[in-house]
Amino acid sequence: MDHSKTKPRIEPYTPPAGGLGSLKSTTLTLVREKVPGSRYKTLFHQNQPDGFDCPGCAWPDREHTSTFEFCENGVKAVAAEATAKRVGADFFARHTVTELMAQSDHELEQHGRLTEPMAYDAASDHYLPIGWDQAFARIAEHLRALSDPDRAAFYVSGRTSNETAFLFQLFVRMYGTNNFPDCSNLCHESSSRALPQTVGVGKATVILDDFEHADTIMVFGQNPATNHPRMLNELRECARRGAAIVSINPLKERGLERFSSPQHPMDLVGGGVAISSLFIRPTLGGDFALIKGVAKRVLELDDAAVAAGGERVLDAAFLAEHCSGFDAFAADLRAESWPDLVAASGVPFEDIEALSRVYVNGKAVIATWGMGLTQHRDSVAAIQMLSNLMMMRGNIGRRGAGLCPVRGHSNVQGDRTMGIEDKPAQAFLDRLRDVYGFEPPREHGLDAVDTIKAMRDGRVQVFVGLGGNFAMATPDTPHTFEALRNCALTVQISTKLNRSHLVHGRDALILPTLGRTEIDLQKTGPQGVTVEDSMCMVHLSYGINPPAAGQLRAETDIVARMAHAALGSDKVDWLSYVDDYSRIRDDIAKVLDAFHDFNARVAKPGGFHLTPASRERRWLTASGKAQFVVNALEKDTPIARARALHGDRLMVLMTARSHDQYNTTIYALDDRYRGVYGQRRVLFIHRDDLALLGFAAGERVDIFTVWHDGVERRADGFLLVEYDIPRGCLGAYFPETNPLIPLDSVADVSNTPTFKSVPVLLKRS
Repeated sequence: MDHSKTKPRIEPYTPPAGGLGSLKSTTLTLVREKVPGSRYKTLFHQNQPDGFDCPGCAWPDREHTSTFEFCENGVKAVAAEATAKRVGADFFARHTVTELMAQSDHELEQHGRLTEPMAYDAASDHYLPIGWDQAFARIAEHLRALSDPDRAAFYVSGRTSNETAFLFQLFVRMYGTNNFPDCSNLCHESSSRALPQTVGVGKATVILDDFEHADTIMVFGQNPATNHPRMLNELRECARRGAAIVSINPLKERGLERFSSPQHPMDLVGGGVAISSLFIRPTLGGDFALIKGVAKRVLELDDAAVAAGGERVLDAAFLAEHCSGFDAFAADLRAESWPDLVAASGVPFEDIEALSRVYVNGKAVIATWGMGLTQHRDSVAAIQMLSNLMMMRGNIGRRGAGLCPVRGHSNVQGDRTMGIEDKPAQAFLDRLRDVYGFEPPREHGLDAVDTIKAMRDGRVQVFVGLGGNFAMATPDTPHTFEALRNCALTVQISTKLNRSHLVHGRDALILPTLGRTEIDLQKTGPQGVTVEDSMCMVHLSYGINPPAAGQLRAETDIVARMAHAALGSDKVDWLSYVDDYSRIRDDIAKVLDAFHDFNARVAKPGGFHLTPASRERRWLTASGKAQFVVNALEKDTPIARARALHGDRLMVLMTARSHDQYNTTIYALDDRYRGVYGQRRVLFIHRDDLALLGFAAGERVDIFTVWHDGVERRADGFLLVEYDIPRGCLGAYFPETNPLIPLDSVADVSNTPTFKSVPVLLKRS
């Protein structure tokens, strides 16, 4: 029986998230991946001090771990690495690239682990084996042949360790470019660009302990049950002790309604724990207006309290001592129109009032958010507005309160800390210069969207992907495919087969690497790598499984040997880093002050915390204080212009993961919390919009983007599913609907694609 496939059907899901359904799915995953029973013990080393960090999400680990520090999707990530299925030379001999392109992303994932380096042969349309030394020599040849280092781009996935990321950025900057497209550009870049201006650093101001002391938690644009399920255990405990939890999201996600923890047997028989006490449902793209509305209402409540001689609603002492720009911000709030805010947010005034009351009643408030807040045109403004709101009542820099952007992949935050950044700080480049004796490139490089444009236009000719699945993670899929195929060389460093191996340059290499769960044995013994989670904890990870194949190399090994082949080892002894990763950590400590005594500090169980200055109420902003930022409510948006042309027929689409999915990796074809089984080409729509458009649930439609460049963007054959989603809004899965997102449809400032707000029209298939 193929456990990855179920009969296609739509069947509403009523049990709580987690529970027996999670246990069943976990078991089926282990069976489907043919994980040997001897490797089930791997799970008990996941997120443990003496084990490995989950290769899935970046949710932090508890200081006092239990035996079961893993979740359903963590098991799926581990099973994908521990699978018994293999993809070697014999597999590629049986399949041309053209044949493999016809397979779905799910089918490609199911073939198993890559086992040996491969090079594309255009004459036969097959990948053929190549020796490691020959592969590195080919990369070096292509890089040296470029007329300008900026004609190469180097992509980094969030699964990459700190050690590998640091070596990679050093290699690339010594080569001569800052072209570092990375997965942050596609997901949380808006957080990274918004927060430094308001609080001085683009990271969380909370640690996990703060959740135990918060009395109010506002969850914006997140689906923890799928994307970081261990967060639900924290929310469960918060709800049980009476904390107010508010879900602010167009979709009423099941995990934020009720959760049954598999770690608590009484949950399994008692129906679990109710999580959110209030659901606020903004329209897609309405978050900025909603948050500004709450801020306006908080100011009005404070004005009323002052007039009545009552207790202030604003934290006047915090504002006076720590903040700058509040008067201008308050004036802007007072001038803002309530009808405009209500219309733009899609939230009735009474719901804005309810959310405002919950917020002002909280003494210790955490605001946490995911990509539902970061992937809109005004995402940077929305996150700055959320910072403003939290500063109004002093909810930054005290116990149980603060800002909490929840990153996706396990080390996406650590990659940025290590210097994977297309816009590096000059101080960081100065330290590289001083430590390594070379002059780093100073010009800003290319991010993900601009890299696609540069490859498409022929300005970038070499693309190196350190993990990930760039072809499918990016917007405007046909244009991305065209861009990659326009390259002279594409290199993919990967654990499993994916679409990016098949959408390649004229020359192409697949370099297979160890997974996070596998023993990385080098000359000085087994090596550990470090990661930084969403709350700035840095800790060691050691694999415990034997490598899937003898030819696999660690990512650090691959990067060091690429650098050695391309640059030589006159200035840096690249290969010495491979022998002992502690040497890399020693050099990281020389470049980054926060990593002083790196090896000693990370050797302690649980590692150490990179405490952001803002957590201690030190503000690394231009003013030296927490900075209020004024942003206007924009009315002339692409969506507004499209609606003016098409009226109520114009819908706004958001993309999302299914439950059996992590990033672009499709584990199976079910999304049980949303009641979808055995299929992925579904389109969630409100019943009244079905009637308005003249459709019926169960019909199939084609989706067309409304954009100003004259290019037809379409995705065909989607099953209409009646769903509880705001009027005028649609939901569908990523990456199937990525072709609909124009390259130019990006967030202001951050350049993040607008995966959560795409203006579209529907036509019957």
